[in-house]
Amino acid sequence: MEDEYESLGTNATMTQNAIAGALAGIGEHCLMYPIDSYKTRVQVLTSSSASLKNSWRGVYSVIMGAGPAHALHFATFEYCRSKFATSTHDLLASGAAGACATLAHDALMTPFDVIKQRMQLRESTYRSVRECARKVYANEGLKAFYISFPTTLSMSIPFQSVQFAMYDLSLSYLNPTNDYNPKSHMLAGALAGMAASSITTPLDVIKTLLQTRGSSSDPRIRQCSGLWEAAKIISDRYGAKGFFRGFRPRILTHMPSTAISWSVYEYFKWFLAASPSS
Repeated sequence: MEDEYESLGTNATMTQNAIAGALAGIGEHCLMYPIDSYKTRVQVLTSSSASLKNSWRGVYSVIMGAGPAHALHFATFEYCRSKFATSTHDLLASGAAGACATLAHDALMTPFDVIKQRMQLRESTYRSVRECARKVYANEGLKAFYISFPTTLSMSIPFQSVQFAMYDLSLSYLNPTNDYNPKSHMLAGALAGMAASSITTPLDVIKTLLQTRGSSSDPRIRQCSGLWEAAKIISDRYGAKGFFRGFRPRILTHMPSTAISWSVYEYFKWFLAASPSS
């Protein structure tokens, strides 16, 4: 079984990788959703307070988007890593494959993320994902769903590159034999999530401002048109510390969520590949 698992990166089919990725994505986002809601409320500049009240609002947007997006994400990652890698733990190949996977994932997931964050706001009055999507489109047009896309990519590409490289690096120490070991996958995932989320918090604050600007009562925020303008608003209001609003809940979200994501992904990848021979 160990020899079989070691070769999964190259022998598992795209379908198996996609199914495992979809299940990992849904599990990761749903389990950590209340903390993610709290983080969004902390990061919104015009929010007077943050709480966990109605913290599950908008979760259906994540369920609808995370499955297909993570299926595409992990399938793209495994395919690209199989083409780029020259050894079992090739950090450069993992980082490059992570960047490619991120581009595919974010192109699909960003509109769902916009809807999710609009519904997460404490003052949100949207009653359903459909209502939120319809009103955002009617009031702000299609560009509202992708205004944060350049910022999302500028955050997600380094985030995922660091995450995948850190995961591989951690596994090279925690699981040098590369067999199926749930504890090592969970710990490596947590370390990868902590490192990646720490580095990219400033860009996440900017992304949140852009994605929630249409729900803001502040005229300057509502008229914000891009990454640099959003950064200037944050800097003018709060200085350098403003770029680390929500730092703690972001770490508390990503450490367990990436641990869950990698654990679920590695398990289902192992399970799906092992099933035919059993």
